[in-house]
Order: sequence, then structure tokens, then C-alpha cells
Amino acid sequence: MRGSLLRHWAPGILRTQAFRIVLIYVFVFAVSATVLVGFTYWHTERSLDAQTDQIIEAEVTGLVEQYQRLGVMGLAQAVAGRSTHEGQDLYLLADSQGRFLAGNLDKWPPSVTRANEFLEFEYARRVQGTLATRRARGMALLLVGGFELLVARDVAERDLTRQLLTTTLPWSVIMMLVFGLIGGALMSRNVLRRLDLINRTSGEIVAGNFSHRVPLTAAHDEFDALAENLNRMFERIERLMKGMREVADSVAHDLRTPLNRLRNHLEEAQRRLDPLSPHAAEIEAAIAETDGLIATFNALLLIAEADSGVARGAMAQIDLAAVTEDVAELYAPLAEEKNIALGVLPTGVLTIEGSRSLISQALANLIDNAIKYTPAEGRVTISASETPSGVDLTVADSGPGIPAADRARVVERFVRLEASRNSPGTGLGLSLVAAVARLHQARLTLDDNNPGLKATISFPRNPQRPQKKGANSE
Repeated sequence: MRGSLLRHWAPGILRTQAFRIVLIYVFVFAVSATVLVGFTYWHTERSLDAQTDQIIEAEVTGLVEQYQRLGVMGLAQAVAGRSTHEGQDLYLLADSQGRFLAGNLDKWPPSVTRANEFLEFEYARRVQGTLATRRARGMALLLVGGFELLVARDVAERDLTRQLLTTTLPWSVIMMLVFGLIGGALMSRNVLRRLDLINRTSGEIVAGNFSHRVPLTAAHDEFDALAENLNRMFERIERLMKGMREVADSVAHDLRTPLNRLRNHLEEAQRRLDPLSPHAAEIEAAIAETDGLIATFNALLLIAEADSGVARGAMAQIDLAAVTEDVAELYAPLAEEKNIALGVLPTGVLTIEGSRSLISQALANLIDNAIKYTPAEGRVTISASETPSGVDLTVADSGPGIPAADRARVVERFVRLEASRNSPGTGLGLSLVAAVARLHQARLTLDDNNPGLKATISFPRNPQRPQKKGANSE
């Protein structure tokens, strides 16, 4: 259970803006802390070296004065006296042959070859009875008469501090990053959970469940303020959609019935007229116009029904291959009349969840458009195939096709291209297909068939089912 939760949250958390911001701040903080500590250490080390150099210079000045006043014997006594005090100070006085004269260093360090300059060197010293190699900083002087004087101070504590810092600093930075990532993951998890509630509620609204609302918490934070604004917006959308459905119902009651009654009166008048009468053609045209109005009205109602999600309650498991064969059989006579080859590619059982009537209407619109714009001796092919992501329903023709620049526009209502102005239609066919695709969480794509148009409705394998109306989930 814990592993499944980790697999669920981890990819989402890594993609959240909150986690990225926290990661950037942790990185900047780690770099800043490293630079600050490094600069502090560098400045401290320089200060300590400067302080050490001042002490050494004072010692050198005093010993040189002793040498100038008392000679080498007085200098040797002064060096011997100062060497008796245990501490960090180091002294060595040697003759021109490098032989020991006085001091607390046994021999001249091999690395000390320059005079009158500050330098660092290693030397051997007994620490708690054990001979250890340590590091010192000092100055060597060449005195008159060939004598050599070395005055230095032990800097092992400084090196120990440097070693400690260089060891602990990387681990400190790593711990900063680790704790920062953990804190960022926890914060992002909370943000992701709140955003997931908003996204799920928005998805329910898109799917037609207009009564769904974003749940609020007791925190009264920015997310709750956003949720309250979204809930007010959803309430307004619900009222608007309810008003649109009421208007559509009113229009259906007030207009569709009179239109059908008008058509019946026109047909009755047509039957009473002599077929050779000049008024017969006018009544025939009026009936055709009335049929067009009724078709437009029915298409608008179907689009509104699909967009509102009302038909989602009637969805069931259907065999898409069977629907394809039924609709193709219905349009076979029309294709034969226009001398167009209408073919259905063989396939097995392809089960999806959807509204059989709306999918049939959408497929009928695609086939009707394909037959309408395909020239004689052309071909229209219908296929339903299984894909890794779901099921594709495709209608391909060998007509003129649709330019790529116009494919996004033709799915809008009442849009007709210049090439189809003279052909019958309302410009609602592809709009209905797009609305049905949206209702089924599918995707309508229009591509080149070389030549012709290939329209594909891609149904997802496992569409997200909206929760029942009024159900809020945390």
C-alpha cells in the first residue's frame, strides 16, 4: 500500500511548481551557505596568518637586537631561554655549517631554504611522548657571520580547523539538500493534493456534473479562497446551463411542433394540387426549406445535449464494430447511387462505453460528409481498430479534403468552407461529431488521406467516470 502511494505521489510531486521552487531555493541556499562559510574561513585564515606573522616579526626584531648588542653568544642565550617555554613558538639558531646552536628544533628543516620571507614547513615534534609531523609558519634570517636564525609558530590547530571544515562542509551541504528535498516533497504533496481536488472537480464539471463543488478546509488559506471563487463560478455555470436547457426545452416545445405541423400542412397542400401546377414546385421548395430548418434544429439540440452531458447517464457497453456496420449499411444505397465504393474494414469485437445513438449520429455525419464531397468512382473507407490507448473510429475518403489551416475551424458551429458553399448542409455536422467526442472524452482529429480527408475519433481505453451529482470527495 505504501509503495503504491509512493508511486502515485512521487511523479506528480516532482512535476509541481512548488517542488521546483523549493528545490531552487534549497540549491541557492546551499550554494550561498557554502560561499559564506568558505569566505568566512578564508578571511579567518588570513587574519590568523597575519596575526602569526606579526608575532613572528616582533620576535625576529627582538632577537636581531640581541644579536647586534650581545653577539652570537647573547643571541644563543636568548633563543635558549625562549625555547624553554612550551607553546606554539619554535626557534632554531645554527652556524654556517647548519649545526645546532640553540632552540627547540633539533635540526634545520630541509624545506626552509629562503631567507627573510614568510613560509610554511613541516617539522618533527614529540607530542605526548610520540614523534609526530606537524606544520609551522615562520621566517628564516641569514645573520652576519653566516649564522642562521629560524623563528616560527606551530599552525597545527589552524590546519585541524581547515580539515574539520573541509570534512563537515560537504556533509552539511548534502544534509541541507536532503532535508530541503524532504521538506519540498512534503509541501508539494500538500499543494498537489489541494490542486488535485480542484482538477478533479473541474473534470467533473467538464464531464457534465455541474453540481460538483470543490471541498473547503478549515485552514481558510489561499486555496480555500480559490475554491470559493471556483465554486461560485461553478454555481453560475450550473445556473446558465440549466437556463440553456430550459430554453432548449422551450424552443423544442414552441418551435419544433409548429415546424412539423407546417410541414404536414405543406404536404397536404401539395397532395391537393395538380402536379403540373406552377405552385407545386414552390410548395416542394417550401417543404425542403422546412426540412432544412427541422434538421438544423435537431442538430443544435443534439449538440447541446452532448455538450451538457445529459446523455452520459444513458451510456453503456457497446460494440463499436457493430455500430460501424449498421451505419455503413444505412448509407450503402446512397454511395451506390453516387457510384462511390463504400467499404468497411473487417475487425473483431471492439467494446467501448458510450451512447450508441450519439456515436451512430456522429459516424453518420462523417460518412454523409465523405460521400457528399467524394467524386464519382471515389472511395470511402470506414474502420474501427484497437490502439494502445483505446479504440479509433476512422472515416477516410478520396475527396478534396480540408486544408490544414481550416481543420480547427470547421468543427465550430455553422462554419462552412468556400468549396462547400454550393452544396446542401448547415455547417453543424462536424460540430456534432466534436461534441460527441468531447462527451466520450475522445479526440477528433482531421488528417490528410492523400488524397482526401481522414477523420478519426479516438476513444480512450478507460474513460474517467464522473461521480454522482452532489458527491464531493476529499
